[in-house]
Amino acid sequence: MAFLDSSVLSFPVVTDLLIMEESIRNPTHMPYYAAMAAFGSLAGCVWLYLIAKKGGEAMFHHHAGRRAIRIRHWVEHHEFLSVAVPSILPPPIPFKIFVVASGVFQVRFRKFVLALLVGRGARYLIEGILAVRYGEAAVNFLLQHKLGFLLVTLAACVVFYFATAWFFGREVKTKQA
Repeated sequence: MAFLDSSVLSFPVVTDLLIMEESIRNPTHMPYYAAMAAFGSLAGCVWLYLIAKKGGEAMFHHHAGRRAIRIRHWVEHHEFLSVAVPSILPPPIPFKIFVVASGVFQVRFRKFVLALLVGRGARYLIEGILAVRYGEAAVNFLLQHKLGFLLVTLAACVVFYFATAWFFGREVKTKQA
C-alpha cells in the first residue's frame, strides 16, 4: 500500500491507518510495520523520482502550477529538507510534487533516499508508538484532529529548520573567522 501511495496512485491516510491498526493488534511487531511502510514508501518514491529525472519537468510544471517557481527555489536551496519535511507531514500536504521536483531538479540520490527514510520512518514510527500506547483512541484522535496534527507537525518542522540553519550558520561563520 505504501509503495502505491507514494508512486502513481494516491491512498491518503490508508498506510497510516494500517500501521496504527496492525500496531494495536500486535504491538511487538510495531517497529516492523513502521519499517516496512517506510521502505515501501521509499520504493514508490524512488520509482517516481527516476521517472521525473528522465523527463518530468513538463509534468512537474503542470501539477505544481503557480507554485512551481517557489518549489524549484526551495528544492535547489534545501535538498534534504525539501524531501524530509513533506514526507513527515500528513495529508493534505502535497508530497508527490516534492518527490517529482527532487527528480526534475536532480537532488542527489543519496540525500533523497536518506531524507525519505528519516521523514517517513519518523512519521510511521510515531504513529505506531501512539497506536501501541493509546490504542483505538489514537486512531480516532488522528482522524478527528487532522488539522491540528498538521499544524503541530508543521510548526515542529519550522522550528527544526530554523534551529539547524542557526546552528550550521554559526558553524560556517566560526570557520571563516
